[in-house]
Amino acid sequence: MAARNKARKRAFQILFEADQRGESVQTVLADWVRLSRTDDRQPPVGEFTMELVEGYAQYADRIDDLIVTYAVDWEIDRMPVVDRSILRLGAYELVWMDSTPDAVVIDEAVQLAKEFSTDDSPAFVNGLLARFKDLKPNLRREQ
Repeated sequence: MAARNKARKRAFQILFEADQRGESVQTVLADWVRLSRTDDRQPPVGEFTMELVEGYAQYADRIDDLIVTYAVDWEIDRMPVVDRSILRLGAYELVWMDSTPDAVVIDEAVQLAKEFSTDDSPAFVNGLLARFKDLKPNLRREQ
């Protein structure tokens, strides 16, 4: 598995855990970093994982607003936690990071949905992130 793929998966797991625990992503990230330094069985939390989590945290409210606005017939609180976490991570990387091609971001998010969520989730994640990709220039300006 490529390094960035692993980093995204860890970032997704941190967002998912934060949502499940009702904690901030920064708190869960700090827990993961601390654990990786004290337990040899835990992999280190890499720089790209931290960049993704911290970046998401910076735009969390805006990202949730986007999901609520464009996820037709879905309330964010009724969305499966896995899908919500994948969409949050994908939306951050897609809209606010330019280091990864849009198609790669969407594909990675769809792969996470295939691995961790329901059979319907990959199409849902793909559709919503594709919409964000199309609207990306406007989404950045509307901050």
